[in-house]
Amino acid sequence: MRAPAFTLATALLLSSCLGLAAAQDISLHAPASVQAGDAVSIQTGGSGKAVLYIVGPGQVVRRDIQLGETISLEAGEMHDAGHYIVALAGSSSTQTADLVVTSATEPTKVNFLAKPSRLAVDRKNAISGVAYVFDAFGNLVLRPTKVSFDLSENGSATRSEEATSHNGVAWVRLDSAQKAGRADFEVRAGNVSVKRIVQQVPGEPCTLHMNARAVGDRVELQTDPLRDCAGNPVPDGTIVTFKETYGGDETTVDVPLKRGIAQTSVPMRQGANISVATGVVIGNEIRWSGR
Repeated sequence: MRAPAFTLATALLLSSCLGLAAAQDISLHAPASVQAGDAVSIQTGGSGKAVLYIVGPGQVVRRDIQLGETISLEAGEMHDAGHYIVALAGSSSTQTADLVVTSATEPTKVNFLAKPSRLAVDRKNAISGVAYVFDAFGNLVLRPTKVSFDLSENGSATRSEEATSHNGVAWVRLDSAQKAGRADFEVRAGNVSVKRIVQQVPGEPCTLHMNARAVGDRVELQTDPLRDCAGNPVPDGTIVTFKETYGGDETTVDVPLKRGIAQTSVPMRQGANISVATGVVIGNEIRWSGR
C-alpha cells in the first residue's frame, strides 16, 4: 500500500493558513483501521473551529468542523484500501493519527487471465490460469481466499484444481487434454465465476504412410489418414510433401491435406525413389519397380 504524500509538517502548514486567532487545546481520536466501505467515526475534543483532513491513496476528505464534534463518514465514503493520515488542524496546533483502510473480505469481482487461447493436445502444464480477486470497491482482497479452477470439455469437468490466493492473486498450471476440441476454463472465488475458452488442436502427425499405384503413365500417391499420437485427425490444410528422385532429377509436390489425406501423382519412372514428409515427420519410401 502506498503512503500518502501528507506529513505532520504539511498539517502544521495548513493550520498556519487558517487564520484562526483563538488558542485551542485539541484532541483527535480515530480508529486504527476500518474495512473499505464501512462507516467511520472520528471524535474530536476542544473548542472553537478547526479543519479535518483525511488523506490517503487516491482520496482526500476535508471538513470544516466545530471541535468537540464526532465526525461521521458514511458507509462507502472510505473505499480505497491503504494507509491514511487523519489531521485535525486548529489555529495554533495540529493533531494527527494513522488510519489503515483494509480491503473487504468477500470477493465480488475476478479478473481472469488464461493462456494460451489455442494449443496442441497432450501438453504438460501448458495451460496457465491467473485470477485477481477484488472487493466491491476494486481493492485486491488480501485475505487468503479459496479459488477453484476447472477445465471442462462437452460440459464435463476433466481437470480441476484449487488454489489459495496470496495478496489477491491465485494461479495454476494444467495439462491440455488428449482429445482435440473446445474446452471451457472457469475460475470461481466465492459466488463469482469467470469463464474463458481454450481451443485444443491436434498435435504433429505421429506416423505418415503413403501408397502408390500406376494410373496410365503416372504414379498416383495417397497417404493414409493422418492422425496425431493421441488419435486426433490432423487438420485439413496441413502441407504434405511428396518427392520423386530419379537419377539426378527431383520432382517435389506440396499438397494440403483434404479430408485427412493428401494425394497427388508423379511421372512413372522405373527405379525412381518416392518419399513423403510433413513438418518434422518423415514417412515411408517407395522404390518404383513396375506397374
